[in-house]
Amino acid sequence: MPSSRKAAGATPAAKPKRAPSRPDPLPGLVSESFVCGEVELWARARELGALIGLDEAGRGPLAGPVVVAACALPDPCPLAGINDSKKLTQAQREALFEPILACALGVGLVVVEHDVIDDMNILRASLHGMALAWEQLVAERPDLRGAIVLVDGKDRAPLPPDVDQRPIIKGDARSLNIAAASILAKVARDRIMHIYHGEYPDYGFDRHKGYPTVAHRAAVERHGPSPIHRRSFNMPAGPTPEAPTAADKLSLFPPAAATARGKA
Repeated sequence: MPSSRKAAGATPAAKPKRAPSRPDPLPGLVSESFVCGEVELWARARELGALIGLDEAGRGPLAGPVVVAACALPDPCPLAGINDSKKLTQAQREALFEPILACALGVGLVVVEHDVIDDMNILRASLHGMALAWEQLVAERPDLRGAIVLVDGKDRAPLPPDVDQRPIIKGDARSLNIAAASILAKVARDRIMHIYHGEYPDYGFDRHKGYPTVAHRAAVERHGPSPIHRRSFNMPAGPTPEAPTAADKLSLFPPAAATARGKA
């Protein structure tokens, strides 16, 4: 039997190196129960100036684009009811969409299409969209170029190196700016998927918005993937006619909204 004892003179195995700890994006802010708006209160107390929130909708679905929004709200924000889009009903999100656009200091709204997701992978495509949304916002409002950027999640967006960005886990539950971006992205994406339902009614996009529900998976098994399904998500193979682009549908959104097609 092999012995569990170390052989005489054997070199002990090196201890694995610890990954360097991430700097605290919000030093001094202690939160036991997340409150939407606590990040803005923290920033106001430190006189940090304007903030830009970045968030996306649609990383998990099997079909359709990921939509990314950037939003800079005034401080204080006069709108009531802004919260993580996942905590709001569809009616509440829709009711807040236009008021956020009207109230915001600046907005960016970008559609990253399914084929770009397949080319880049969903994480990189989402972060790429965040960079495009930020670029769109600061092109509209150059005076916000130096604003601190609050990124929902643990990953940094590929922004210019001089931009002060703070990745915040569960940021959409803690920051009004990120929450507002999450609402814009979610409403925009839901509207796109409703339109796609009219073009591909066999899949039920109006109900599940492309997320991997039992009904959605069953529809793909019956009909094969539609032209807007993400092939990198291991969908069953099938004939794929040319797909329309989400850019064709942006008449539903502000004129500044953009598509990531061709910018990957």
